[in-house]
Amino acid sequence: MSSNVVLITGTSSGIGLETAVAAARAGWTTVATLRDPKRADALRDAAERAGVTLDIRRLDVTDPASVAAAIEGTVAEYGRLDALINNAGAGHVGTIENETVEDVRRVMEVNFFGVAQTTKAALPHLRASGGRLITVTSVGGVVGQPFNEAYCAAKFAVEGFMESLAPVAGRLGVTVSVVEPGAVATEFVNNIGLDPERLIAAAGDYAELLQNYATRTLKQFADSAQTPEQAAVTVIEALTAERPAFRLQTSEWARAFTGTKLADNDGSAVLALTGGYLG
Repeated sequence: MSSNVVLITGTSSGIGLETAVAAARAGWTTVATLRDPKRADALRDAAERAGVTLDIRRLDVTDPASVAAAIEGTVAEYGRLDALINNAGAGHVGTIENETVEDVRRVMEVNFFGVAQTTKAALPHLRASGGRLITVTSVGGVVGQPFNEAYCAAKFAVEGFMESLAPVAGRLGVTVSVVEPGAVATEFVNNIGLDPERLIAAAGDYAELLQNYATRTLKQFADSAQTPEQAAVTVIEALTAERPAFRLQTSEWARAFTGTKLADNDGSAVLALTGGYLG
């Protein structure tokens, strides 16, 4: 068993599942966590097919006690934590006039405060090991998109949080990276539980705009979405590279899309600037 230990959140499906399998295949002791252990069958099946062993545990990023139990239990079992991969999150489509502020809070709770909670719990152990903090965000954490106000706000918040933390954590030996996927097959519709027809029917004055957005986005996912396995390759790069970039995109499309806003695609210029604030 490897002495390197990684804990990954949100591994029941998609990028999280594929990252857990790939990390174990790369020789890491892999603690694969998910909110509902009853949904672990696909994860177990994937690990069995790959011939790897996973330590599957419950972790609900919105429950501080669950976060603490998973991380402290991992350190008690293995004596260390070398990497945390924040992957758990939830999609959301809507616009503010047609939803409540409480809806927005729920999106922020999972996608931002869940990351903050898990990061806080892991950091003492990552400092002890000189470890890595990796967070799967989204191209929606760089470019705001129609009918994604709450989701993009949460992902923007995560990117700002990690970009601000990176130079500080780096001085104490912890490498921080964010991974920005674009469209990933199956996740947009299935994991959101999106019913476009129902959403459009309830959209009122926004119906035509939402119809146009849904048509374009669903076509993009059908035509050019990555597989979760392809996206996981970049997460493993952040985990295993000698000197990973702060910001990594999972495809050429994602690099081009975020590049429309970011001249500094890998984050090095920003970190060089803000790192200078620390003397």
